[in-house]
Amino acid sequence: MFASGEAKLAYYINAYNALAMFNVVDSGIPRSLAGLQKFSFFWVKKFSIGGRSLSLYALENDVIRPMQEERVHFALNCMVVSCPRLPRTPFTTGNLDRELTAAAQLFFSEKRNLAISSDAREIKVSEILKFYREDFLRTSPDLTTYINRYLSAKIPQGYKVDFVDYDWTINDSRKVSSPNQIADPRQAPVAFAM
Repeated sequence: MFASGEAKLAYYINAYNALAMFNVVDSGIPRSLAGLQKFSFFWVKKFSIGGRSLSLYALENDVIRPMQEERVHFALNCMVVSCPRLPRTPFTTGNLDRELTAAAQLFFSEKRNLAISSDAREIKVSEILKFYREDFLRTSPDLTTYINRYLSAKIPQGYKVDFVDYDWTINDSRKVSSPNQIADPRQAPVAFAM
């Protein structure tokens, strides 16, 4: 069905993002995906994807994550505030490696995802790195080393790693942070709030 592993991965990333957006709209654009809403959104609702009936949870954990490309966590967007930014264009087969690297660089360039305190010798990073720690540690000895791949100014070793609580509030374009935080205009969040 797919010409390459990149084609397969790009297809499933794009499918996840499109179905998550559809699911938010189809669910009446709830205020948040916290609590029981999370269960319904990720596990109960099923979609036909490549001839299989899958929930968003199954698509991510049984199809996408087994492809062992940890940068997908900077590309998958479930439409909540703490998700990585949703690009305005789909991921592509021919440029997927570059696009995933750009997504990781953008993710770590935002203070909401990474804050470094030299005085406290501590970093606060998105809880995404806690949720999927084993994916990131598959290619790096620790989270700081992994994060440093995508930073020009490296974090010194020995800094304590703490996590920012995940905000499950549905993303609303009226609450988008200042545009100067968006390095690439194609990476600006897609608005869907009514």
